[in-house]
Amino acid sequence: MALLRHEELTYKIIGCALTVHKTLGNGFQEVIYQRSLALEFAKNSILFEREKEIPIFRGKKPSI
Repeated sequence: MALLRHEELTYKIIGCALTVHKTLGNGFQEVIYQRSLALEFAKNSILFEREKEIPIFRGKKPSI
């Protein structure tokens, strides 16, 4: 079995996501989960950017 490249960080991220899910449950709009996950990341000292734009390439030129 191959080890994850960033195993500790992956474990922390999944833990944050599970905490959000256990706390909020189902039925909220996506933005509520985004905000809650951002709070969990901050609480666990995980650096992140919300909704970072990335270029999407179709052929040779970016489409965005």
